[in-house]
Amino acid sequence: MGFIYKTATKLMRTLPAETAHRATINALKTGLGPVALKKPDPILATNVGGLLLPNPVGLAPGFDKDAEVPDAMLVSGFGFVECGTVTPMPQIGNPKPRLFRLPEDRAVINRMGFNNGGLNAFKKRLEDRSGKQGIVGANLGANKDSTDRVGDYVTGLSALWGLADYFTINISSPNTPGLRDLQASDAMDDLLGRIQEARAKLTGDQPSPPIFLKVAPDLDHAQVERITEQARTYGMNAIIVSNTTIDRPESLKSSNKSEGGGLSGAPLFKKSTRMLKEFAAAADGRIDLIGVGGISSGGEAYAKIRAGAKAVQLYSAMIYQGPGLVMDIRNDLVQRLKADGFNSVEEAVGSSD
Repeated sequence: MGFIYKTATKLMRTLPAETAHRATINALKTGLGPVALKKPDPILATNVGGLLLPNPVGLAPGFDKDAEVPDAMLVSGFGFVECGTVTPMPQIGNPKPRLFRLPEDRAVINRMGFNNGGLNAFKKRLEDRSGKQGIVGANLGANKDSTDRVGDYVTGLSALWGLADYFTINISSPNTPGLRDLQASDAMDDLLGRIQEARAKLTGDQPSPPIFLKVAPDLDHAQVERITEQARTYGMNAIIVSNTTIDRPESLKSSNKSEGGGLSGAPLFKKSTRMLKEFAAAADGRIDLIGVGGISSGGEAYAKIRAGAKAVQLYSAMIYQGPGLVMDIRNDLVQRLKADGFNSVEEAVGSSD
């Protein structure tokens, strides 16, 4: 079966990037996806922000924007799946083409612009999977033309409350003009304060699902320290480090390297891991971290964990390596943890020099 999926991945790369992505989603909806044949080794279990994960390898948002195939991805071996980004109203996103492969760099540039079918359709799909096993999160965003972007996050939180296992507040996409401005000090106080108020009303006397904050990799040291403290102050359960970057490393070789948008994949690994270490130092164990950016192997997932992440997420590497990648990473992580004498993922968190 591995040969079949590797062949399918190669065939998909002959199609335009966005066409291939749509075809992949459609195939998964019909059941044509890989199935993990064994349960995760208990050593892989981890707790992130109160969320108990069977293994630390998650699917990053952007792959399943409209919550169409979360169960197919869970069955393939992911420990958790994050759907979205979803905005209150449907929107078509930026003009095509807007998704570009950089094969020589094992990278992707996207300027999708939060294209999605809106909250109502997203909510219906989560309602339809009610009672099913597996951890599915909702990545929340704001509409491009919204007059109250902070209100859009509250709307998303309220609409999906009780349906998602966790929520991510995504203020770090570079493809919605002005969105990253919400990472500024006063704007973040307003955003996280209103999220905190909404959460208190929605929770009542019941336990609250975790809420995570997703940040950009393009931050300076002062911003890292300030955002960490604000996230803690307003009760965020974890920080996801990081989204795509607007930087273009000189090492890029692909003819698509100058396209506008966010860069993900292999060139983001070092930068995002440095940023993760900065957040880990600022957090000093007081808030959990999830590492994202450029992961394409068990060794890179392990490096994120040792840099301070309790879990990791990936997406871009699957474009080049196929859906079997998640099991390869899981198996490699088990070997690395045991070889280094760790009894759990959490023992390895932050253990790098």
